[in-house]
Amino acid sequence: MAHSPLVFIFGILGNIASFVCFLAPLPTFYRVCKKKSTEGFQSIPYVAALFSAMLWIFYAYVKTGETLLITINAFGCVIETIYLAIFITYCPKKVRISTLRMILLLNFGGFCTIVLLTHLLAKGANRLKLLGWICVVFATSVFAAPLSIIRTVIRTKSVEFLPFPLSLLLLISAIMWLMYGISLKDIYVTLPNVVGLTFGTVQMVLYAMYRNNKPLPDQKLPEHKAADIENNAGGEESVEVEKKNQKEDKEKKKQDSKVEVEVIVRNLETKKENEKEEKKEKEDNSPASHKQNQTESKEQQQIKS
Repeated sequence: MAHSPLVFIFGILGNIASFVCFLAPLPTFYRVCKKKSTEGFQSIPYVAALFSAMLWIFYAYVKTGETLLITINAFGCVIETIYLAIFITYCPKKVRISTLRMILLLNFGGFCTIVLLTHLLAKGANRLKLLGWICVVFATSVFAAPLSIIRTVIRTKSVEFLPFPLSLLLLISAIMWLMYGISLKDIYVTLPNVVGLTFGTVQMVLYAMYRNNKPLPDQKLPEHKAADIENNAGGEESVEVEKKNQKEDKEKKKQDSKVEVEVIVRNLETKKENEKEEKKEKEDNSPASHKQNQTESKEQQQIKS
């Protein structure tokens, strides 16, 4: 099925933007491999991103002719699988079990259920509609996930936890795929990206409003209950966790330094007091002191006489 040049152009631009978004967590996982620890990062964003990519590949396969949707989401499946493999390798045993259970239930059980239901409950065009609305619901929920970040920015009046480059890139990606959906006249691709464009614009407005504000002391970021942003909330979350850890390390070092200074000052004071006592004892035991004491004793005896 031949598409117009605009569909191809926006599809290529969307592929490029999403490609960069998929690669955004690379520094995070490089650090994980280097430290051999997940440092408290959550696996939910990566599991959700993998499931989303699987759904869109299935949608493009059923619709046929959607090569540009298949290419970027196939890459997404590969890169998210690699991320999850690294996460499972270095995460604690309890987290590993919960992550594997989540992958089994959502990415295998959930996906297989959707495949069976769309084949058994619908035929022809109705099958595409059913699958399309499933994709819309899931993609919209993923796009709406940054609400937690938006609430944090409004509450703290600080953009410390709103990385501008990633937010801008995700906004550009939403615009490209929105234009792709409009050019293709595909409501199932268009609707989720309308939501993505809306939330992306809100984040940019908030960044413009609070970019010069200093972060509040003792400011903490709430835990995310779902994928923070499409295809790559994990990168953002890892930055937030790292900032929090760095802040805690600085406070701990500062406290340790304060304690060390107090101990040194206390030791110096004790040393000075000991030196004074020793000096006083030496003066009391010196010959001059004995002679003076004898003289005073004779004078007192003469006065009594």
